[in-house]
Amino acid sequence: MVKYSVLKQGNHGLPSWDGLLGPVMVTAISKPRWDRRELIAAVVASIDLPDALLKKKLSDEHTGTIIDDRVSWAMSELTIAGLLNRPSRAVYEVTKLGEKLTAEHHIKLSTDIVREQFSYKTHIRELEQRRKSHSPVALDDDLTTNVDELEQIRSQIIDYNNRIATELLERIRGAEPVFFEHLVADLLTKMGYQGQDGSTIVTPPSNDGGIDGIINQDPLGTSTVYIQAKRYQASNIVQRPAIDTFFGALSRVHADRGVFITTSSFSKSAKETAKGFSIVLIDGVQLSDLMLRYHVGVQIRYHDELLKIDEDYFE
Repeated sequence: MVKYSVLKQGNHGLPSWDGLLGPVMVTAISKPRWDRRELIAAVVASIDLPDALLKKKLSDEHTGTIIDDRVSWAMSELTIAGLLNRPSRAVYEVTKLGEKLTAEHHIKLSTDIVREQFSYKTHIRELEQRRKSHSPVALDDDLTTNVDELEQIRSQIIDYNNRIATELLERIRGAEPVFFEHLVADLLTKMGYQGQDGSTIVTPPSNDGGIDGIINQDPLGTSTVYIQAKRYQASNIVQRPAIDTFFGALSRVHADRGVFITTSSFSKSAKETAKGFSIVLIDGVQLSDLMLRYHVGVQIRYHDELLKIDEDYFE
């Protein structure tokens, strides 16, 4: 057990999330696998918090405690960096890298060390790609005096959601291929591809003929979208032959439209080939952004209102 007061401190008299990196790893390494809630509880118990700090919440509306949130955030960072792994839903285990770094740094494991890992650097590159895709907010003329505050609020929301999107992508990469195929079908249905009276089919893995999903946009199936879904790690870039193979599968069913979705990315030649075949490509960053936009695999955590004076009311 380590006294919470010797850890890096944040607001509310509690350890900061990065001060909890070491305690999370030291606790996690004590047994092969952990349920998420069990690991959080064990980490909190290991730092000897007084009852008053244990119960602190951000607000009355917030269901969880501050310390649980911070432990969860530390677990997320460690998973992104490859020190923890999620072999299945809400289950955590320590990786070989995690064992090595915990042995070297123990309770003093820091963000500098965690963020030097290859997986974390890949995560940062994905975040930068997301940031570039968001244009600056357009503001009304009567809000110009609060431009800095509004832009700061929006920037913080974007950064937070970008982190959620990146964590979401990592979770998908760790899921079973069949789960990913169902996820893709759910997303395209939410996006409106299915149509009002259409249907969605995930093809059996043993007999899919190179097609992982079929969306009939009308009851008669006269307008159909065929799906290829590849759950790859970030380093496994989809190359041109995969596009050629998918096009061959489309040709066999006389299809004129297809969507190829991956959790990684596409090579330049793959993109050029897909364009010639009229195949829509969705890479990992686009996929997780779309999941946030259409609320697939995520929930709204807070819903606040940003208000302004109603000038018409005072005229």
